[in-house]
Amino acid sequence: MVADDCLQRVKAKQWNQSRALRLLVGTKIGLAASTRKRGQAPNLLIQSGFLQNRLANSGVEQAIGCYDTPVQELIVIDDLLSALVGIEGRYISIKRFHGKEDSLAFQVDPSMDLALQANCYIDASKVFLLREQAKSIFPLCECFLLIDQFVESSSQFKKGLVNHAFAAALRALLLDYQTMVAQLEHQFRLGRLSLQGLWFYCQPMMGSMCALAVVIQQASAKHFVGSGVLNLLQSQEAMAGDNSVRSLLEKMTECASNAYLSILERWVYEGIIDDPYGEFFIAENRSLKKESLIQDSTAKYWSQRYSLKETIPGFLANIAATILTTGKYLNVMRECGHNVQVPISERSKLTIFGSNHHYLECIKAAHEYASKGLVSLIMDKGDFLVHFMDIAREELNKKVHEISVEKLQSLLDLALRTTAAAADPRHEDLTCCVDRTSLLTTLGMQKDLNSNSIEDPVSITGLETFSLGYKVQWPLSIVISKKALSKYQLIFRFLFHCKHVERQLCGAWQIHQVLEPNWHVMHDRLQSTRSVDEVIQHHDFFLDKCLRGCLLLLPDVLKKMEKLKSVCLQYAEWLISSSIHINSQSQKTMIRDTTVTESIFNFEREFNSELQSLGPVLSKGSQAEPYLTHLSQWILGVSKE
Repeated sequence: MVADDCLQRVKAKQWNQSRALRLLVGTKIGLAASTRKRGQAPNLLIQSGFLQNRLANSGVEQAIGCYDTPVQELIVIDDLLSALVGIEGRYISIKRFHGKEDSLAFQVDPSMDLALQANCYIDASKVFLLREQAKSIFPLCECFLLIDQFVESSSQFKKGLVNHAFAAALRALLLDYQTMVAQLEHQFRLGRLSLQGLWFYCQPMMGSMCALAVVIQQASAKHFVGSGVLNLLQSQEAMAGDNSVRSLLEKMTECASNAYLSILERWVYEGIIDDPYGEFFIAENRSLKKESLIQDSTAKYWSQRYSLKETIPGFLANIAATILTTGKYLNVMRECGHNVQVPISERSKLTIFGSNHHYLECIKAAHEYASKGLVSLIMDKGDFLVHFMDIAREELNKKVHEISVEKLQSLLDLALRTTAAAADPRHEDLTCCVDRTSLLTTLGMQKDLNSNSIEDPVSITGLETFSLGYKVQWPLSIVISKKALSKYQLIFRFLFHCKHVERQLCGAWQIHQVLEPNWHVMHDRLQSTRSVDEVIQHHDFFLDKCLRGCLLLLPDVLKKMEKLKSVCLQYAEWLISSSIHINSQSQKTMIRDTTVTESIFNFEREFNSELQSLGPVLSKGSQAEPYLTHLSQWILGVSKE
């Protein structure tokens, strides 16, 4: 408030420097015109001298009712021209109200009201009309002050980028407004401006300034920034009945949105939140790191690292979720060390206005790019060695003398370029090597063993002889010599073939599982996915189906299963311990056989009892899970045998 008062005094000083001249010239011309209109002889020297003496008087102003009505009108116009730019006049003052919400109002000097009671040489009805016309212009004066104060306070960046851009647009509007007031001032000096004319010329700006003042009052009272300010502008625009007011509010919204859209562009095109003043509708929880996914069973990183705030710009509300996931996808790719900027060819400046809603198309295009990129990263760009084994399977299955090393090298290069290994600056130093002998033969030759005693199988393939070479650069070659590299290759050959055996066993095991159909369903659905959220959805569905298939969602059934497993474990432990005990007591064969047989029967009876009690539980559970019907019938059939 102190700053506002200082600003008020500076403006008042500048404005009042020309007040005496304005009033004197305006009074002369105005009185002359008024006198001529009434058919009276002008007495400008007397009137001018009177006003000059009044202006020179530094004491208390005389009541406005002491002057003739034409003079009162000139005085009121002069005061109103000052009030229109937020400066108090002689008979018009500013009243400030301090409380929960600071506000202000312009007031007319009580002497103007008292003039109505002065039944001397004035026309009371005209004075009443002057007062009411003056009051009808006060809303515009108050709106100017509110807007001007908002511009001054919001010009600082700490108020947010949106408020700063909004204030810049308002400053341009105030320049137009002050130009209008200066033009009216000029007309007043020429004696061509009446109070009725002043009111008429102020009307076009009245609706626009009042609509903006409403936005400013609400934004200031609720300390709105960013989305809140944009929503206020849009709601006021929707309520505007006048086309010119609506057009102005639309322009203000566009100007205020430019700063907001620059934040949005970085998010949907680069996956970065550049929001220094917390205006964006997406919140970032920096305390959550990707490393937390290893320990966090609830996977908070994906769902809570970035989240939507409560206040979202109205024009983005329907696409907010898409905007959120677009940036999240790009951010994950960045965390993996990949270039995540949407290509320039697919980027466009985001714009709000226009019937084609171009910004929606831009956001959707960015979302599609980010979705495909992350799905490709997860599905196709995993372990380069696994990827290589998949694409080189046919070549590696050939016999050693049929293998093309050049083809394997090209496939290895492809696997390196299309997986996360591409981020490794030394990935181009890897090369393919295919030995012509088995691992045992190679080891035999290195250990100077009798290699003749080790025969290579006729069907030896690349899967058993493939290894990786590496172009070791100086000075690393001091440590990793050719001899050391050959040892690495021996280890790699062994592990590579073990990996092949593991993959074959896993494939055979999967084919024969109850879970295999669910896996195939998920795999087929993943082929048509376009976003990571769809991948997560299909994966969650697969896991839930597997949980149900393993009876893990039925507590009663699970308890019985745990009991059955407990009996089996006890039997296994007994079998192991009794075997040791029996070997140490071989002389008591008869006693041993009797004891063993009795124990086995006891385990069998307990197991059958638990299995029999499982049947009704499964039958009951089949009401919720129909697939349990067949299993319950089978168990009940076994228990009856």
